[in-house]
Amino acid sequence: MLLFFIALYLLSNIAVGAWAARRVTSTQDFVLAGRSLPLVLAASATFATWFGSETIMGAPATFVEGGVLAIIEEPFGSALCLFLAGAFYARPLYRLQITTFSDYFRLRFGRSAELLSALILIPSYFSWIAAQFIAIGIVLEVVTGVPREIGIVVSAIIVAIYTLLGGMWSISVTDFFHNIIIVIALIIIVVMLWEPVGGISTVADRMPDGFFRFLPHWNAKGIIEYMAAWMTIGLGSIPQQDVFQRVMSAKSERTTVQASYLASFFYITIAVLPLFIGLSARLLHPDLPPDNQMLIPNMVLRHGNLFLQILFFGALTSAILSVSSGAILAPSTVFGENIVKFFRPDLSDKKLLLTIRGAVVVITFAVVLMCMTRDTSIFELVGESSAFSLVSLFVPLTAGIYWPRANTTGCLSAMMAGLLVWFGALAIETEFPPMLWGLVISILGMVIGSLITDKPHSPLVTDTVDA
Repeated sequence: MLLFFIALYLLSNIAVGAWAARRVTSTQDFVLAGRSLPLVLAASATFATWFGSETIMGAPATFVEGGVLAIIEEPFGSALCLFLAGAFYARPLYRLQITTFSDYFRLRFGRSAELLSALILIPSYFSWIAAQFIAIGIVLEVVTGVPREIGIVVSAIIVAIYTLLGGMWSISVTDFFHNIIIVIALIIIVVMLWEPVGGISTVADRMPDGFFRFLPHWNAKGIIEYMAAWMTIGLGSIPQQDVFQRVMSAKSERTTVQASYLASFFYITIAVLPLFIGLSARLLHPDLPPDNQMLIPNMVLRHGNLFLQILFFGALTSAILSVSSGAILAPSTVFGENIVKFFRPDLSDKKLLLTIRGAVVVITFAVVLMCMTRDTSIFELVGESSAFSLVSLFVPLTAGIYWPRANTTGCLSAMMAGLLVWFGALAIETEFPPMLWGLVISILGMVIGSLITDKPHSPLVTDTVDA
């Protein structure tokens, strides 16, 4: 019975995609919902950027094992990212009326920077999408008994279909309804657990000293790791295309900023609910399976009636698919807009839309293969994806907006040097966090590369800084 209703819930996503397809007449409609989303839909879509597997499954598992310091990256870093995006990036980027981050690099630093940024952006999403597919495979396996591999394949097919149909329109509309349902379900579970677990004070008393510590240990290693945790998603996801597309789909410049702030506030407040549920589950039921990623789903199966189970698992699986859809649409858009059009600048809008849709299929298939060959935690996959863009794209994006001396040489140096050093630090397993090595070298690459060549900066800088 539960499997039937979950399947029905998932198929409703395809129905929404079919409805949204009627509003797609151009690439802008498909990628950015025609830049027409009102505040409610824009904030909901932005909030849903990560509100899926990592928030409901990955973060509670990490929290139970390591306490507050272990989850600085998610949800705190995610909320920071959305706040900073609204405060410092939304206005100048929205005014440019661009489709991708790589469009910005073309306008600010030239076509070589556009191509390199696109080649970096696309693979950075594979780990992110894989985390979502693995999560839904795990959920379906535990809840319904469907083998994980089959769950991954089926969910990938569904998300590909409704992404192909409606693009960002599908994502925005489904996000709005899934968010409402999943939050209601989480609140119901918290209320159910509150009395049995004895409330927050009782939970706090039962945890070891330092479990709820928010500030780092005051030594070099502790401070560096703390900074790295904040930066991974907090800064690393700012130049991510899926965040950009959700933020830039708003109907106005003011709306896009307000949507970012609202999404940040909702994220830091609502994301606390699954953390409490996960910790309560481990305290009340130490006999639960050792996979902490399934703490909340197992609690729903134990304590929830059929209605709550349908509500929770239907919304959870759909929310994860919606996150997946946005993550698939992002690199597909970059591929069409900044790689195919790079070599075929005369490509018509109709053919560009067809190219992006074709990329959706190819990327989905590639990530499914990746899921079958890798066994990594959801939390680690998400962090890996954000670190990729932190060490290569964050510095040139920020410098391009706020430093007039930044030029093409600095941009290319920052991208390549940061990425190469990060890969090297990962390979030799440095004690100093590899992504911080990459970030520091990226900054040096931008500064040195720009100063030694001293080329005139783009007029674009003046416009964006004044914003």
